[in-house]
Amino acid sequence: MFSLPNNVTIIEVGPRDGLQNEKNVVSTENKLEFIHGLQASGIAEMEVTSFVSPKWVPQMGDAAEIMGLVRKNGRQFVLTPNARGVERAIEVGANSVAVFVGVSNSFNKKNINKTTEESMQGLKPVIENLKQQGIFVRACISTAFYCPYEGKIDIEDTVALCREFELLGVDELSVADTIGMANPQESYTLFSRLVGEFPDILMTAHFHDTRKMGLANIYAALLAGVERFDTSAGGLGGCPFAPGATGNVATEDVVNMLHTMGIHTGIDLDLLCHAVSIIEPSVSRPIDTGMFRLYKAQEQA
Repeated sequence: MFSLPNNVTIIEVGPRDGLQNEKNVVSTENKLEFIHGLQASGIAEMEVTSFVSPKWVPQMGDAAEIMGLVRKNGRQFVLTPNARGVERAIEVGANSVAVFVGVSNSFNKKNINKTTEESMQGLKPVIENLKQQGIFVRACISTAFYCPYEGKIDIEDTVALCREFELLGVDELSVADTIGMANPQESYTLFSRLVGEFPDILMTAHFHDTRKMGLANIYAALLAGVERFDTSAGGLGGCPFAPGATGNVATEDVVNMLHTMGIHTGIDLDLLCHAVSIIEPSVSRPIDTGMFRLYKAQEQA
């Protein structure tokens, strides 16, 4: 008999991962309304923005303004690619920082023009400094299953990168199926290994829904012992360096699945769908997730 947790933590990544690749310019005011709507639904952990170069990710050009105005409810993550990004995040009061590295060298080079090893060498002093300041550090592991340039990733390479971050003292590992190629068996195999090897670090699974296996992969990770999941309201997202990848698995569909299984999230599904309705007019593609369709049908009835 498989054992499932009674409670699961959802980390909302829509305002950052979901919007970073959005073609339409989303106003700061609209982003803040979206974020506050998500908070009102009960979401306590969220990636709110990213301190990356506006030249490469113009959608995140208002990061400092977002951080200055966002309600500091729960843990609000700021994604930072390097030491300068970390400095800017700390300057505006961030107390939770996310760093990221790809297991795949090719993906890492396309993303930030560094090999995986070069990225880790650059992040070591940054992470050490953050921990000395008492900052919560989340390490995002990209291409943990597959890479758009190198294909299937060796599980030992993913474990080895997680080990490096463990030795640096990070608080959380967010391990990502960046291009949505993993299947449930692969999800169970990798996360069973990671949960067993890193019992003292918060372990989070991050799935994209490219092949519509996001919910199945989350269920497999649940069976492997994972109790934290990155999701994106409205299924928003994609990656400019991962051709063909769609958004993260939709928060509202994940919450619905968990609730019908008797697993608590602390999130109000109707308020969550209302938050999705706030951002829907501003994005370039229709939001057509299962639970959001039902929400709109009920609103129109």
